Amino acid sequence: MIKRFFNFQTKTIQAAAGILSLSALISRLLGLVRDRLLASTFGAGAELDVYFAAFRLPDFIYNILIAGGIVVAFVPLFSEYFLKDKKEAWDFTNNVLNVFLFFLFVISLVLGIFAPVFVKIMTPGFNAQQITLTVLLTRILFLSPIFFGISSIFSGVAQYFSRFLIYSLAPILYNLGIILGIIFLAPIWGILGVTLGVVIGALLHFLIQIPPALQAGFAYRPIFNLKDEKIKRVFSLMVPRTFGVAAPQINLMVVMAIASGFSSGALSIFILANNLQQFPLGLVGIPFAMAAFPTLAQAWAAQKKEDFLEKFFSTFRKILYIIIPLSFLIFILRNQIVLIYKAGQYSGTATSLTSASLGLFALGIFASCLIPLVFRAFFAFQDTKTPTVIAVVAMVLNVGLCLGFTQVLSFPNFFQDFMIRFFALQGIKDISVIGLPLAFSLDSIFQLILLMIFLRKKINIKI
Repeated sequence: MIKRFFNFQTKTIQAAAGILSLSALISRLLGLVRDRLLASTFGAGAELDVYFAAFRLPDFIYNILIAGGIVVAFVPLFSEYFLKDKKEAWDFTNNVLNVFLFFLFVISLVLGIFAPVFVKIMTPGFNAQQITLTVLLTRILFLSPIFFGISSIFSGVAQYFSRFLIYSLAPILYNLGIILGIIFLAPIWGILGVTLGVVIGALLHFLIQIPPALQAGFAYRPIFNLKDEKIKRVFSLMVPRTFGVAAPQINLMVVMAIASGFSSGALSIFILANNLQQFPLGLVGIPFAMAAFPTLAQAWAAQKKEDFLEKFFSTFRKILYIIIPLSFLIFILRNQIVLIYKAGQYSGTATSLTSASLGLFALGIFASCLIPLVFRAFFAFQDTKTPTVIAVVAMVLNVGLCLGFTQVLSFPNFFQDFMIRFFALQGIKDISVIGLPLAFSLDSIFQLILLMIFLRKKINIKI
């Protein structure tokens, strides 16, 4: 029974997307519970700002090397090698695992040592006490990318063999780890206890991935060969994509630097609103993109262009049909949605600003949910350069929009008055923070348009 559970395979993109969506729903609901516990326990203040700021460097490593690097490089190459020679594919997997783990450990160690320097650059508005605590939490959180890095290789194997059931449980266990940290460790060690819960969650994320990989045929071997041509191909695909994924991460660092100069709690308001708007991304956009990715990669590797296009546009339409009405609902019900945070230490002012931020995020949710799929279309035919260039262009635009909107909203003018009236923010002294989600939404729409234009040129299709 247990073996059958770990070995369960999905047969279609819809089935895989359904499992991932259900998992994402559970995970996101747990995420809401997590955020409510954080908001009610710590409030939108200095301590919670520190906690969110401490994530930036470890998250930067996770996103550029793992989520945006190894995952998109490993699956297409594993697909190619497995079709030719299974032993060659498993040797390739072991080599990638060992090489990647080594680099992750070295990078995390070096960045952990120099964390004080980076934290001061990223949070110019923090005082000395906040910076000291941020450095400590950052160093602890660097354990997470190491666990996620190992987990990502096994995740790639699970995706190839359509074993999405166990894979879908990983983010649920991650959030459970954090929640347990808030409930049981925070009363003893405060925000440090929450951070330890994050590391526990990352460890659980890794451990649950091992059984399906073993049952698929993986057997560990201590292979470490940097000169292997296959490893060189991984890096050739990763390097451009790494720059592309670094772009939105740099955006978040810029946002953090800007928000750290606002009133205490501004960073927490932005992050909590961003977590809410990512609910549909995790529920619809990412599950459909991830479910379609192995099929797209296999279709392109087999030179079946028509099959590739049919799968891509079928998934594209499904995402749109779901996400457009969902975006309207989020915008209309934003005040009711953010009430989840209005408890304990989370003030009415923070709730109003979070509501306005969520409403502005809602404008670009449809684009945010389609971008992961379009990215994976490029990755399927092993083009990581085009989306990278577009992501960098979008990053530059977003930084400019963030600076521009927050500046315009910092003093009395027609635009500020309109936003205050529209979102009922009367009596709040500083509403500058809501310029950040507005910038993000407009930037997401611009990025999607550019991606579709270049996708059309890349494979000569009519859109």
